[in-house]
Amino acid sequence: RANLEESQRKECADAILHATRRLSNLITNMLKLNKLEKQTISPQPEAYDLCAQLCECALQFEDLWEKKGVEFEVDLEDERPVRLDAGLMELVWTNLLSNAFKFTPPGGTVTLAERRTEEGVVVRVSDTGCGMDKETMQHIFEPFFTTKKTGEGTGLGLALADQIIRTHRGRIRAESTIGRGTTFYVYL
Repeated sequence: RANLEESQRKECADAILHATRRLSNLITNMLKLNKLEKQTISPQPEAYDLCAQLCECALQFEDLWEKKGVEFEVDLEDERPVRLDAGLMELVWTNLLSNAFKFTPPGGTVTLAERRTEEGVVVRVSDTGCGMDKETMQHIFEPFFTTKKTGEGTGLGLALADQIIRTHRGRIRAESTIGRGTTFYVYL
């Protein structure tokens, strides 16, 4: 509108841009989830260093953890060679870390850890956030499931992460306590 001040126009444009990005991400994630469920997308495994990928994904949130005053702890081995679909796995790590930072209050802690076990590799993402009750925990991997606490989420992130992990013949599970936080374990 012509009668808006420059600052108001910028604010409106930013709001439209934000909504457009959210809608684009929603559509993209819906399509990926649908293709994974129908098995029209199959992982394209490649050899790469999982620890390097985890670090790269975590660094995307550096501004957020510093701005929020969240302590970020990392416990990764020097190197962990894997053969997975790097692009799909990046979606998993980004989603788990994004949720951990979103639900951790200032002064809280987010932890990213990786270890080799007898069964394979385990990646753990923990937070000291609000936690989830048992009812919520029963539904977190369902598409479009959100809680009142999530704010602006689409309810697709964990469903997509679960499907990606299953297509890699792995599994994901969560533990949570109200007021103490949540831990996700990814077994590959």
